[in-house]
Amino acid sequence: MNEILIYIPKETNRVRYVFRLVFSDLLKISFKLTTDLDKFQSADQPKMMYGNKAHTDDLFFKTSGLLFERGVKPVDINVLNFNGNAAFFPVYDEDSVLPFDIFSSIFYLISRYEEYLPFVKDQHGRFSAHLSVSTKHSILQKPMVNIWALEVKRIIHERYPDFIFPEKKFRFIATYDIDSAWAFAQKGFFRIMGGYYLAIRRWDFRDIIFRTKVLLNKENDPYDTFELQMEYQKKYNLRPIYFILFGQYTRFDKNISIHNRKFKKLVKWIADYAQVGIHPSYYSTEFPDLVKKEKSALEELLKTDIKLSRQHFLKLSLPDTYQNLIENDILEDYTMGYALLPGFRAGICDTYKFYDLDLEVETKLRIHPFAVMDGTLKDYMHLGPTEAIERIRQLMNEVKKVNGTFISLWHNESLSNKMRWKGWRRVYEQMLEMASDANPR
Repeated sequence: MNEILIYIPKETNRVRYVFRLVFSDLLKISFKLTTDLDKFQSADQPKMMYGNKAHTDDLFFKTSGLLFERGVKPVDINVLNFNGNAAFFPVYDEDSVLPFDIFSSIFYLISRYEEYLPFVKDQHGRFSAHLSVSTKHSILQKPMVNIWALEVKRIIHERYPDFIFPEKKFRFIATYDIDSAWAFAQKGFFRIMGGYYLAIRRWDFRDIIFRTKVLLNKENDPYDTFELQMEYQKKYNLRPIYFILFGQYTRFDKNISIHNRKFKKLVKWIADYAQVGIHPSYYSTEFPDLVKKEKSALEELLKTDIKLSRQHFLKLSLPDTYQNLIENDILEDYTMGYALLPGFRAGICDTYKFYDLDLEVETKLRIHPFAVMDGTLKDYMHLGPTEAIERIRQLMNEVKKVNGTFISLWHNESLSNKMRWKGWRRVYEQMLEMASDANPR
């Protein structure tokens, strides 16, 4: 029987969630939980224990207690070094196969436990990367949940050499946020005049000349890189996902009017060749009804249900943002990542179900964490193209080591190779080359 039996002293939603994540989702094997010690002891199959005490000489993982609690409370994060990386929730029991509670460590990261506790928000109301325990202990750039899951696999395989673990394969998913389809075109009279006014105030005559050429159709709009994206899609066998900002114009939402005929035609064209999701506007976290309104407008245009989402500005407030998405029938979200730093916000490079700590339940909302964003590398980290390529290479190598999924977040404007994005197209193309072996042509 290629199934592992796991003894636990008590079943809780947290225990079921973490073990399903580790064994079913990441290791792709069957498992069964039992609280019946007699049944466990008499079972003739691969087995392990997770609890306070080792009742037999089977594999024993000592618990710190986090998975048997309810609610959110301040947690003392004690750290130890394990295999060169920080690990949390140390345990002290000579019978334990590990010196730390690996399953509580996974739960703490994957549930975003620390984001439920009080913290100082950044200027956009977000949880900053620098506040994270992963950043503080230098593991943000490593998919620790995947690494820890493989450690569990190693321990089981060492005890049960005949146990078969299916092989996973590295995957790459390209995603695009369309915050503004065009830089100068299709903006409307007042926004066009406003652009000229700002350029004149800056005495930026080069901008004025370029802007005029675009508006007179003598030069391509720099943000109009959609044909190029289609070329990438064919060349690298990509299956990209587009998130469309489809709300009203505000200080932070500078998209083309949703009533603009050319913009609507573009969105329909994109939807013919790729998956499309909603990009809820900046103020949707403060006014949740905006998600329903914007999603409905996009659905009306495309005549299809929208089930995918990513928050504009990556504004994510747990658990409220995700609860609102669930109420609006969003099934998959791609917001999980930081604007300030690349890496793995939830410590994982694979998709997983959102666990709502407020309600203590596993939800139907599937989270797809991204690893890197163009604006992070350029605007927050102030890297040049060569440095950005190397940073992406390091991240992707970490994902390849665990055969995980590497998701990139890019914008149409950064592929322009013009203005402030000059030289950055090769960053994206280099990333596609790195990932191309996962998408054979």
